[in-house]
Amino acid sequence: MTEWQPILIASTTGFISGVLLSVPVGPVNLTILNEGARRGFLWAGLIGLGATVMEVIYCTIAFTSFASLFGGRLVKASMELFSFVFMLYLGVRFLLARRLLGNSRIETRIEERLHPHSAFMIGFIRVLGNPGVLVFWIILAANFISREWVRPDLAGKLSCVGGVALGTGLWFLGLSYAASRGRGRFSEATLLRMEHFSGIGLLVLAMLHAANIIWQMAHHQL
Repeated sequence: MTEWQPILIASTTGFISGVLLSVPVGPVNLTILNEGARRGFLWAGLIGLGATVMEVIYCTIAFTSFASLFGGRLVKASMELFSFVFMLYLGVRFLLARRLLGNSRIETRIEERLHPHSAFMIGFIRVLGNPGVLVFWIILAANFISREWVRPDLAGKLSCVGGVALGTGLWFLGLSYAASRGRGRFSEATLLRMEHFSGIGLLVLAMLHAANIIWQMAHHQL
């Protein structure tokens, strides 16, 4: 393995996971779509930039503060099972969604307290008010490191976080451009289809994860 290969693997892992976590249609994506159609690309892009910065902060916290806690064999096995259940739950939730989700109570309370006025702060606070993002990154960070997709050193973690920043930023940038050009072409039915496809993707990942757990058990690695 060359010197740069672990960094490339970590960056690619971060990029793919950053895109996958951004695709499900939540408050940030809905805000970008609405504001992009109403106020144009720049405003929507700044909302996406704010959301990306907060996403990267959550991701960094997960890798630097929590991932090292999951080094024990029993804890690793528990995290493998919990990750499967978590992805299965999210996949079913997205696949069976019948309406788009708005802000949670936590997001609403934070926005009421902070009163964001700039586009950047709107995106930043929308992610800040969603602690589920941090939980998801803690689970992913533990799995990435345990599978050696991300090395547990500073270079490996920073490479993965950089990939997350790139993947998340590109998704929000592309969505901002599409919204500013679409001018209202994104109906609720279209957005729900996006969410359903995200659910299918998560269910596929959950099944692959389950197959990997079975393989490890068969070879006595769990």
